Amino acid sequence: MFEVFKTYITDKIELTDQELDMIRAAGVVKRLRKRQYLLQEGDIDVHKKFILKGCLRQYRMGDDGAEHIMRFAIENWWISDRESYTTGLPSKCYIDAIEESEILMWHKSAWEQLVEDVPALQSFEKNLLARSFNASQNRIHAAISYTAEEKYQNFLNTFPDIFNRVPLLMIASYLGISRETLSRIRKQFVNK
Repeated sequence: MFEVFKTYITDKIELTDQELDMIRAAGVVKRLRKRQYLLQEGDIDVHKKFILKGCLRQYRMGDDGAEHIMRFAIENWWISDRESYTTGLPSKCYIDAIEESEILMWHKSAWEQLVEDVPALQSFEKNLLARSFNASQNRIHAAISYTAEEKYQNFLNTFPDIFNRVPLLMIASYLGISRETLSRIRKQFVNK
């Protein structure tokens, strides 16, 4: 399964065979069943995680017990509770598998050592953080300024590969709208 990551990373940065071997040796593959947790509220996120196969979601629970999905992640994407990972504080999030999934993980200390020992990973890490920040900013903007219809259209345009892999109830949660509203909007789009 490391070949999936190797293809991903070598498309982004140049690495020697020795550097790839170091990255491989420090990583561990974790397999998740559908609905199995990768992280639970209260855990400390101590792993850098790359999705080799599958689909996951990251969410928080509201005081009323409702799930509030913050993001989805599929093959060739990274997922973590960034706040817990960087601060060492207990997570406020859950991450679980929507499908059977395989994750390549590095312990935080091992990843930090790799970034120090493999210069190309330093610029890669900076670019990854910048893209993550930009995605978060766009998500916040959409959440506070788009209509329900615009949120739906934006989701379809931004994540076409996710739409058919995720139950509608989860998409509604991600968009911050009710399932009924989502059904009404979908019907309008079909009838156009």
